[in-house]
Amino acid sequence: MTYAILSSLAIVLLAAGIHASLQLSVSMLTLMSGHALGKKTRHMLLLRRMNSFVLGVFLMTLLLATFTVHILTIVINQTVIIERLVASVTTGIAVGLGLATWAFYYRRKQKTGIVLWLPRGMARFLAKRSKATKSSAEAFSLGMTSVIAELIFILGPLLAASLAIISLPSGLFQLSAILLYAVGSLLPLLGILILVGSGYNIAQIQQWREQYKSFLQFTGGSCLFILAFYLFIDRVMGITSMGIGW
Repeated sequence: MTYAILSSLAIVLLAAGIHASLQLSVSMLTLMSGHALGKKTRHMLLLRRMNSFVLGVFLMTLLLATFTVHILTIVINQTVIIERLVASVTTGIAVGLGLATWAFYYRRKQKTGIVLWLPRGMARFLAKRSKATKSSAEAFSLGMTSVIAELIFILGPLLAASLAIISLPSGLFQLSAILLYAVGSLLPLLGILILVGSGYNIAQIQQWREQYKSFLQFTGGSCLFILAFYLFIDRVMGITSMGIGW
C-alpha cells in the first residue's frame, strides 16, 4: 500500500472522527430513548427504535458521501488544477467550521443551560419529533433528518473525505473508504446503543455528555484545524497526492 493511499485513508478517518464528534444525532437519540424510558416503553421495543434511528443516520451519511464523491469525480475529472482549487476551498471551509465550532456550536441559555447551535424553531421541531417517536419507521426517518439538519457542520469533513476518496486507485478502494467514513461517523451512536442494550441508564450517558461538552467542542474545532492544515499540505501544495516531495 503506497503512502498516497495511506494518506487518503488517514484523511477519511480524521474526517469521520470529526463527523462523529458532532452531537445533534447523539442528542436526538438520547432524547428519544429517555422519553421512551420515561413512558416505560419495553426494552426490546426501545432498542428496535434505536436501531432504526442509527440505521437512518448510517444510510443518509452513506448517501451523502456517495453523492459528494460522485460530484467531485465529475467536477475534478483528474485535473490537477481543479483538484487543488477544490482542496483550497475545502481547507477554507474546514477553518471556518473550526472557528464556528469553537465559537457557537454550543450556546448558553439562561433557562435551559447549554444547547446546540440550532435555530430555535428547528430545535423545537426536532425535540418534539424525538419525543413523539412511536415506531421504528419514524425513528428511521428521524435519523435521516438529523444528518440533514447538521449538514452545515458535516460539510467540511464530508468534502475532505470525498476529496481523499476520489484519489484512491480503484472502485473497490473507494467503496471501502466510503463505508469506513460512514461507519466511523456512527461510533458514538453505536456506543450508546451498546450501553443501553447492556442495561446502562440513559441518564448516566446524558450526564457524561453534559460534563464533557466543552471538551468535545474544543476537540471538534481543533480537529477541523488539523484537517485543514493537513489538506493544505497534502492536497493544495501536493506533497503526497501529486507526487511532489516524499
